[in-house]
Amino acid sequence: MPKLKLVSIVLLILILASTFLVGCQKDDTLKNIKLIEVTHSVFYAPQYVAINKGFFEEEGLKIELINGKGADKCMTAILSGEADIGFMGPEATIYVYNSDKEDYAINFAQLTQKDGSFLVGREPDPDFNFDKLRGKSVIGGRKGGMPFMTLEYVIKKNGLQPGVDLDLRTDVQFEMMAGAFTAGEGDYVTLFEPVASQLEKEGKGYVVASIGQEGGYIPFTCYSAKKSYVEKNPEIIQKFTNAIYKGMLWVQSHSVEEIADALQPHFIETEREILISLVQRYKDQDTWKPDLVLTEEGLNHMMDIMELAGELEQRADYDKVVNTEFAKEAMKNIK
Repeated sequence: MPKLKLVSIVLLILILASTFLVGCQKDDTLKNIKLIEVTHSVFYAPQYVAINKGFFEEEGLKIELINGKGADKCMTAILSGEADIGFMGPEATIYVYNSDKEDYAINFAQLTQKDGSFLVGREPDPDFNFDKLRGKSVIGGRKGGMPFMTLEYVIKKNGLQPGVDLDLRTDVQFEMMAGAFTAGEGDYVTLFEPVASQLEKEGKGYVVASIGQEGGYIPFTCYSAKKSYVEKNPEIIQKFTNAIYKGMLWVQSHSVEEIADALQPHFIETEREILISLVQRYKDQDTWKPDLVLTEEGLNHMMDIMELAGELEQRADYDKVVNTEFAKEAMKNIK
């Protein structure tokens, strides 16, 4: 082999090796964060956009995403230290705070301001009204969870009394609700996307109503962490909030098609056209909280719903379970 050619090959190998090492060193500088989400849904689009667009990496963080399959499991994970940050309904933090646990959870950023579930029936019903639930069985989720309490709130707002006018079931675990419905249980079920649309595609169920549109403004899902974790790692919480806020701004400034394309890696089994329609559906009902700030008014409204559901004996102190500093700092520095 000619000497010049051999030197060229050696140089190429050295360049490739150095590039690989630099890449490895860059990855090693990222702080790994275990984020547990209540479920995996298009409902949380800004979060997945932040992951896919590299906004967390820009902040020096690497996200390890875990599907908790329910707020109760998410809260257990962050309290036990199995996860760093939880993403769930803020009702979970109130339950923990009221249990007199010293190292309770604190909400530091709000992502959604509407319920993200849809009521699914067995037949298409463009003229659906909630009076049609009279005498029916509805699979509603976990008692005490925000999706169930919001559904109960909507049903009562429409003049029906659960347990009297209809059977509102709480005996099916959150992750099993779609399966139970397709197996023949219940006349209706509430589901998040893309599961609801997947049932429509398979001809096994049909969206008849948006619980989010019916329920109005509710601080539905927030990011939270243990008080001790927030106190020890304020820079991590700030960087995390910055990344989520960047994702929120990106969603607000891009088309539904662009958002769907950004979500596709997280929903590989969902067709692009379905993703586009789901993003449009969530955008139309003003799903996402643009400033990430969980207000006292918002928390009080949620506690009103909890009281209506008979799930709250004592109100939590807003200043104890909510920290708005990180969201406000992100808004101030990121445009």
